Amino acid sequence: MRSKNRLMDVRRAPFFAVAALGVTPCVCAQPGAHEIGTESPWRIGLAFGYGERSNPLVQSDNLPVLVDVDVAWYGDRWFFDNGDGGRTLVDRDRFTLNAIGRFNSDRVFFSMTDTEYVEIFSFAGTMPPEPIEVPDRDYAVEAGVELLSDGEWGFAQVSASHDVSDTHGGYELDFNFGRTFRQQRWFVEPSFGLSYKSADLNNYYWGVRPEESNLALAEYEAGAGVNVRAGISACYQLTPNWRFVTALRYERLNNEAAASPLAEDGFVKSGFAGFSFRF
Repeated sequence: MRSKNRLMDVRRAPFFAVAALGVTPCVCAQPGAHEIGTESPWRIGLAFGYGERSNPLVQSDNLPVLVDVDVAWYGDRWFFDNGDGGRTLVDRDRFTLNAIGRFNSDRVFFSMTDTEYVEIFSFAGTMPPEPIEVPDRDYAVEAGVELLSDGEWGFAQVSASHDVSDTHGGYELDFNFGRTFRQQRWFVEPSFGLSYKSADLNNYYWGVRPEESNLALAEYEAGAGVNVRAGISACYQLTPNWRFVTALRYERLNNEAAASPLAEDGFVKSGFAGFSFRF
């Protein structure tokens, strides 16, 4: 069985810090925590600097972050991690299986949108301006399982989750792989991931219902698709509690989402640079 801190680091490697951006700065080691046996179930941190995540929706603003709070608690079996919650079902030296609950992340883009009016031209003359208004979408509560594994080769996470809130009725399959390289106080972590989104999930967020459509916003039904992402993060350990962190990530939206009238871009770019403090 692994230590609590090791379980925490393995699960959080793809998610630590600046979670609001979807950026993934690597987890710097905390010297001595494992050796002296002073493992705490809490992991609390604060990151501040400048970060931004692009918004692929039409009539939308990018998502800036200046300060991000990082709170996690890992008990013997139960855990809470920045909005995710779960229970460890199987814990072995080579892998860990967790039951998880979380909020779907696609909804975050819909909180930064505006309405714009577009004039439609025809041979009969100019028609009254039509609004391009991004429809509202709700957060979905999803439940599922995740499998974690790590070793000298790196770390991997595979998860499957399904909507249990009757919001979109779909499911998502996710895979993430990364490896941490250390050079004295520098930690560098490249990562790569895939997310399969079912037709019900994709259509709920990226489809346009008949009652939402007009001459400026065409009706659209989205099918299933796969998002592909890659990123690299680095941190420099200044003290046992302070570190400099930086990260970049690029995610290509699946073809069904990118073809939606709601999408202006077929990608999401994220970046962050600043300092973090671990309590």
